[in-house]
Amino acid sequence: MTDDQSLVQAVLAGKPQAFARLIDRHQKLVWHVLMRMLGQREDAEDLAQEVFLRVHRVLPQFRFESSLATWIGQIAFSMATRHLQKKRLPFVDLAGEDGDSDWCERVSDGFDLEAALADAELAEHLRRELDALPALQRTLITLYHQDELGIGEIAGIVAMPEGTVKNYLFRARQRLRRALEVKLGVAA
Repeated sequence: MTDDQSLVQAVLAGKPQAFARLIDRHQKLVWHVLMRMLGQREDAEDLAQEVFLRVHRVLPQFRFESSLATWIGQIAFSMATRHLQKKRLPFVDLAGEDGDSDWCERVSDGFDLEAALADAELAEHLRRELDALPALQRTLITLYHQDELGIGEIAGIVAMPEGTVKNYLFRARQRLRRALEVKLGVAA
């Protein structure tokens, strides 16, 4: 946190290049959240600028109750959600696909995304299926598996209970597994 505190203090003090350092440090996370939520490069580019303008405007309100990355991720997620709502794009697929009632506690279901990415053909199928997921599931699964964020940090970014994040992760992995099994002709 001390690195976050010194950076925030430098930005608030108007030190040269301090805000540029903040952007450099957090632009990958913001870009990742926006691209996964919006799926449109142009929208993500426009919104990324707005996210950092908002961060600059509300930075004096940051209270170090979470990491600076989590706080900035929350802003990006919130702005992407509002953008999707304005466009009336689907935010999340709430339908339970098989009525499974004990999914919440099973985040790890044996499906290994890293092993799946080893095969180029499978990786392409996986990419297509990831892109087909609802924005929230796509964002959560990539934050967890690609960015290797913990459930708690992801829950902080998306402002959801950890159990809900686990639920969406389980359902997204389940949906990906089924789609890949169909593509590869594996018996379900």
